[in-house]
Amino acid sequence: MPSVIVVGGQWGDEGKGSVIAYLALHDRPEVIVRGGVGTNAGHSVFIHGKKYAVRQLPTGFMNREARLLVGAGVLVDPEVFFHELEHLKEFDVAERVGIDYRCAIIEPHHKEMDRKNGYLHGKIGTTGSGCGPANADRALRKARQAKDIKELEPYLTDVAQEVNAALDEGKLVLVEGTQGFGLSLYFGTYPYVTSKDTSASAIASDVGIGPTRVDDVIVVFKSFPTRVGAGPFPTEMPMEEAERMGLVEYGTVTGRRRRVGWFDFEFARYSAKINGATMLAITMIDKYDKEAFGVTEYDKLPKRVKEFIEEIEDKVGVPVGLIRTGPELEHIIDLRENI
Repeated sequence: MPSVIVVGGQWGDEGKGSVIAYLALHDRPEVIVRGGVGTNAGHSVFIHGKKYAVRQLPTGFMNREARLLVGAGVLVDPEVFFHELEHLKEFDVAERVGIDYRCAIIEPHHKEMDRKNGYLHGKIGTTGSGCGPANADRALRKARQAKDIKELEPYLTDVAQEVNAALDEGKLVLVEGTQGFGLSLYFGTYPYVTSKDTSASAIASDVGIGPTRVDDVIVVFKSFPTRVGAGPFPTEMPMEEAERMGLVEYGTVTGRRRRVGWFDFEFARYSAKINGATMLAITMIDKYDKEAFGVTEYDKLPKRVKEFIEEIEDKVGVPVGLIRTGPELEHIIDLRENI
């Protein structure tokens, strides 16, 4: 069975959580593992009308048979981790979750520095979750690791060993990326970026998968890209226009209002190329055309939406495999068999 990586193609908030949740329930992966930066990235999913937001644990938690893992490259905030164990206890996550013993720890002083630093919080517009300072300490080789925190001991494991063993046994592994390509420390709109690379290659490294073990890379784009915080946004529309179009959104972690823009085909093509996309997922297509809300068959989509999807495939050069038409798990069109 293959390994599948899901990453964001824009500036985060692309709706990766809903795509991951669908894959977790539809494809039934035996292992779901989270890569990425840390608790500065929030994924939201709606299950039977109830919203669940996670910042630390894998978003595929609703698959009750899956082993849930947090890769070595991910920063861990014990406070957030234990909060989510309680928040998701109806899904028995505590019995299924494992943290790599090499994960670096976000300490209270990291969060304080992140929130009070005029450059990080004022100019760059960080989330204040402590990830940047924690990664700085990690680079300086003075951050504590998960193995140093007694309370985390029952959950510690070698995630890289588990993931590769699962692949050796022919199990399906779903790898979750966080944030978006435009926030990559290397390829994004520096300095208005996060504290590490967010491309698919980095996510694979975070969980201990070598490049030859990656079978599919799904890059997620939303019909109208959004961005939280400062930084370049070439296709940004005025807030009044976003309000008129009903495109008012707020960040999962910060609660800040998201800036909204038009779909950037050139940026999407570059993002797909660097991420090595094998297919695309397009979300919030119901925002592009409200008549598409809840549609589950491609042939029943409005003509305008079909033309938009075809334009994306043509200009980005990668086929669209998944289309989200609403917030609920069943609001999706799965075209992967046609690719």
